[in-house]
Amino acid sequence: MGQQKNKLELNDNFDNHLSMDESEVVDYLFAHPDFFVKHAQMFEELDIPHAHKGSVSLVELQSEQLRKKVRLLNYKLNQLISIARQNEQIYRVYADLNLRLLATQSMDEMQLVLEEVMQERLQLESVVIKPFIGAYAFPEIQRRLFVEKRFRRDKFFFGRLSEHERKLLFPQQEANSVALLLLGELGELGMLAVSSKDPSHFNPDMDTLLITQLQQFLSILLPKLMKY
Repeated sequence: MGQQKNKLELNDNFDNHLSMDESEVVDYLFAHPDFFVKHAQMFEELDIPHAHKGSVSLVELQSEQLRKKVRLLNYKLNQLISIARQNEQIYRVYADLNLRLLATQSMDEMQLVLEEVMQERLQLESVVIKPFIGAYAFPEIQRRLFVEKRFRRDKFFFGRLSEHERKLLFPQQEANSVALLLLGELGELGMLAVSSKDPSHFNPDMDTLLITQLQQFLSILLPKLMKY
């Protein structure tokens, strides 16, 4: 009787294992991470169906997945290195621009320096300063149009303009995306406007550190130059 009982238990246990579904197998392997360590021979004996190669061993499959991960990580690393180099170059351009602006003696000279650096070194389409005071002040109705529409929350705007706005600021140049910066502690001095042919170059999510530093720098310099 005892022998028959043991045989029955073994058969029941065997049947239970046969009825295990995939999720239970997965759960078991996760719960026993040393399973393949104890049964290392299975690495070479298991054949895994492959969409392009027929059947491959588990070791081959793992090696291929690891190679894909390494390639992806290398690609992302190279992207980060490339971005870092570009950011360093841009930082150097802005640092040089600030030094050159510091040496300017007039509004015309300032405009020339901005054009040389931003158009030639940063490959931007155009740049212009629109003063709000003085002999060449931006017309009041146009100033109010931009201030009330584009500077409700901040002293800068990055994105696209309407056709009417583009013609007011860049009548002869392409301006598929723009950066607009109010100058002065209260935005009372004027506006710096920079345009790009690239519709995605200036966008609301872009990093603003360097260009807002330029904004602050110009806000300090402009009152001195406007006296000439």
